[in-house]
Amino acid sequence: MRPTVFASAALLALGLPIATFAAGGGADSPRPAAATPAVPADPAFAQAKAMVDQKNYAGAIPLLQQVVQRNPRNADAYNLLGYSTRASGNPNGSLQYYQQALAIDPKHLGAHEYLGEAYLMLDRPAEAGQMLARLDSLCVFGCTEYRMLKAAIANYKQGRKPTN
Repeated sequence: MRPTVFASAALLALGLPIATFAAGGGADSPRPAAATPAVPADPAFAQAKAMVDQKNYAGAIPLLQQVVQRNPRNADAYNLLGYSTRASGNPNGSLQYYQQALAIDPKHLGAHEYLGEAYLMLDRPAEAGQMLARLDSLCVFGCTEYRMLKAAIANYKQGRKPTN
């Protein structure tokens, strides 16, 4: 048998059309659909995340406000806006942003954790406990956000509030 026969048999075994390969993929060959281009990341969001990583929370806030103004359905941006607001010393002001993140994405793990921590900063441990219970139901096998909030609640009970 010739190599072409073996190649054809292999292609048929794989369920692939022989003509496409034998003809070298001519004009009539099926082509894979072009991949849908990904939505480009918002450069302001990326810059704000970098500022938060550098603990420049006050500088990140206006960038994040621009992001949510352009995309009011961006739960991650609202969550980071809440975190930046809280870390800037305004835990009460952060609540609206976490709540907006959860309104957009009720399963947003980070928003649950951070909202719980904000409640602890505001001496509202019962509400922090509600966020922990919600995380427990969302994290079937446990998750970092659950463990972090649980530790923050334990620290709070020992007299140590979260600082940001």
